[in-house]
Amino acid sequence: MSFSEKNIPDLSGKTALVTGATGGLGFEMVRMLAGAGASVIVAGRNAQKGVEAVQRLRSLGAMSNITFEQVDLGNLESITGAAVRLSGQGKAIDILINNAGVMTPPDRRTTKDGFELQFGTNHLGHYALTGLLLPLLLATQAPRVVTISSNAARAGKIHFDDLQFERRYRAIAAYSQSKLANLLFSRRLQQLSDERGWNLISVAAHPGYARTNIIKNGPGELRGLMRIASFLLDRFASHNAAGGALPAVLAATGRDVSKFDYFGPTQLKEFKGPPGRAHLPPRASDGHLSRGRMANLIGLLHDPVFACAPA
Repeated sequence: MSFSEKNIPDLSGKTALVTGATGGLGFEMVRMLAGAGASVIVAGRNAQKGVEAVQRLRSLGAMSNITFEQVDLGNLESITGAAVRLSGQGKAIDILINNAGVMTPPDRRTTKDGFELQFGTNHLGHYALTGLLLPLLLATQAPRVVTISSNAARAGKIHFDDLQFERRYRAIAAYSQSKLANLLFSRRLQQLSDERGWNLISVAAHPGYARTNIIKNGPGELRGLMRIASFLLDRFASHNAAGGALPAVLAATGRDVSKFDYFGPTQLKEFKGPPGRAHLPPRASDGHLSRGRMANLIGLLHDPVFACAPA
């Protein structure tokens, strides 16, 4: 499968929503989707950055309808508010890319609702948003949901005995858990679609090692061996934000995409290179976990937001 920006099909008449889209990978996803004719909703936490991102996109020649929607994935009230506003507009959503993420803050932090920040934002926030937007997605003929994971999911483990890392916080372990949870959620969403006849395709993607500000916005300035490792990865095993965005855009628009697919870079252990099908971590393909114990990962929200969808 060979895919580049030139291969993105005509998206005229379609609407996409990308979270975490005011910069980095999400910004590039929006740029590519809008360039192919889609109307795109830039979703982000910071309103000022949202306005600036829309202006930058328009200055780059994106002629499609680009709007900003403020939503904080670490705040369930904010997620609900955004979903209510979008539902009130009555415009169906063809493509949802769950891209926003928090990466390895050095100290344990929580969302407004008390969840460990990475698990609450990366996984639970997107679970809630997807569920609340499901009526808008199902109003289209062939909706597609793309959930962004990470190479870190390979080392991920769901710590059911300490899901919120309250006893001993380990930043990388918490991040890896959240990215594995993204994959499990993506697969469970596809199972629900098949069981309930939604005709929704749920797939996942990861960017490899893309040069963005996510590390600066997470652990901050690296030191020692971590700084050396980051320098070497930047120098020899990385690609720019546009390269990191391509697997997600392939997942969102590719003609040969099938349910349960997982996309990522295809070179250097999936750190960089052209996009293609990625290797799913064994723990992400554990059917028992994705169907059974997955309920433990989403039951934390108390009210099952998928209840609003057709059975």
